[in-house]
Amino acid sequence: MKGRVLICAGSDSGGGAGIQADIKAVTALGGFAMTAITALTAQNTLGVQGVVGVEPGFIRQQMRSVLEDLGADALKTGMLHDVATIEAVCDEIAASAPGLPLVADPVMVATSGSRLLADDAMETLRARLLPIAVVITPNIPEAEALTGLAIRDEAGMRAAAEALLAMGARAVLLKGGHLEGEVLVDLLVTPVAVDRYEDRRIVTRHTHGTGCTLASAVAAGLAQGLALEPAVRRARAYVRAAILHAPGYGAGHGPLDHGVTVDASRLG
Repeated sequence: MKGRVLICAGSDSGGGAGIQADIKAVTALGGFAMTAITALTAQNTLGVQGVVGVEPGFIRQQMRSVLEDLGADALKTGMLHDVATIEAVCDEIAASAPGLPLVADPVMVATSGSRLLADDAMETLRARLLPIAVVITPNIPEAEALTGLAIRDEAGMRAAAEALLAMGARAVLLKGGHLEGEVLVDLLVTPVAVDRYEDRRIVTRHTHGTGCTLASAVAAGLAQGLALEPAVRRARAYVRAAILHAPGYGAGHGPLDHGVTVDASRLG
């Protein structure tokens, strides 16, 4: 086991996304996952039925408790549902973990369509979270909301990523799964390079938690000493394998097989 990742995100009672997916992904890739839970959700593959936020001071206490004892090699943020939560997490990172690589997944809407970010929190997310992240990992609707740009094709993806860099992000992994077509393209855009990843689309409804899983897999790679591009490449391969081996649970958007890296035949 190598690489300590502190994850600040919401809990998914259905186990497919959020903190549960984060822990599974980091563990499957050989890292050690620690958590500061920002919200509780009543959630399944059909949607989010309820959300209860965690008091911001207690979110900071969770983070501080972990960092003062166990330490961390990388950070990952997911669902930060309102202004007070974003500010609490960013303040504690500045106080207790300055300089640690942060992977920020700007979670706004669940796969089912349920909204997970308060309307008045967008500007705080832009101003506080983007500039401190090593990489942000928006999907197309999230990138459109952050930039105000319409994304209709790969050129639009690149323009939005450039706009996010101009806002202060150091790197953008923009996921193209919401565009139509049989070929899926993701872009990793930095001030000096654009890495393009192309795959055939997997036709499936079992994609719940793919964004959480990808961001945590990237964070695990960074915690283990990988550079950003190799960490992204490995994370994408892991997520693709996890989708292909999805167990088929639930009547809606089902979970991935986060344990795809585990060979149970080796267990005595």
